[in-house]
Amino acid sequence: MIDRDTLAAFLRMRREALQPADVGLLRGQRRRTPGLRREEVAALCNMSTDYYARLERGTGPRPSEQMLAAIAQGLHLTLGERDHLFRLAGHAPPARGPASDHVSPGLLRILDRLHDTPAEIVTELGETLRQTPLSVALVGDATRYTGDARSLGYRWFTDPSARATYDEAEHAVLSRVYTGGLREIVALRGPSSRAAALAASLRERSAEFRALWDAQQVGIAPPEVKRFHHPEVGALELQCQTLLDPDQSHRLLVYTAVPGSESHDKLQLLSVIGAEAGRGVT
Repeated sequence: MIDRDTLAAFLRMRREALQPADVGLLRGQRRRTPGLRREEVAALCNMSTDYYARLERGTGPRPSEQMLAAIAQGLHLTLGERDHLFRLAGHAPPARGPASDHVSPGLLRILDRLHDTPAEIVTELGETLRQTPLSVALVGDATRYTGDARSLGYRWFTDPSARATYDEAEHAVLSRVYTGGLREIVALRGPSSRAAALAASLRERSAEFRALWDAQQVGIAPPEVKRFHHPEVGALELQCQTLLDPDQSHRLLVYTAVPGSESHDKLQLLSVIGAEAGRGVT
């Protein structure tokens, strides 16, 4: 059963505890409200301001699990706070660990500050949970997929367009990287895991994956330099740095170019192109 009054109080306290800089927003000159405004939180949660305001007033409907998950991410809640939020709304908290899509506040704070850098947060199965705008400009919106297609490794073997962004000379080694990595995750998580189900689906759908899977190769390191091909700026060579959240098995991937290099200049151009696209400029 939902505890509307306590839920409302908890939401208000968490909103007021957040500062604009905590979520990558500019503070602005006039700010009478402590912490974030309701409309700012609503935007972070991808919901209407009226809906969120009603929850804070204790007059809204019982939020669904999907709405609660969005609120937990928008308010940058810890796992403990997220679980508390679900219980106040009368829902059982979601599972923790590798099956969870809840990104830790620490990773979110770092991602929010990477405005001028391609970066993304992914699960161990290669499912993109969050991207910076420059990441979207580089490889497209990878958060839009559903089902098995959420995994880049799955799309790699089942959707030819998934390879278009990557240099053709590296397709073969990336196929081995994705296959070997999935085999390691299946061994770690077991035969009843989502990883095992994903591997079984790929064995049915892709002859290339099936042959690589049967080769039993593991421990294949990805290329130190990732080579992309963008339709507007051309070829880019980027280094990938990884930050791991061991509790959730999430990784923050940050792509950088050598300062002064041609790829560095192209990234700067891509940031302008991406900003113009976001404003609807053609």
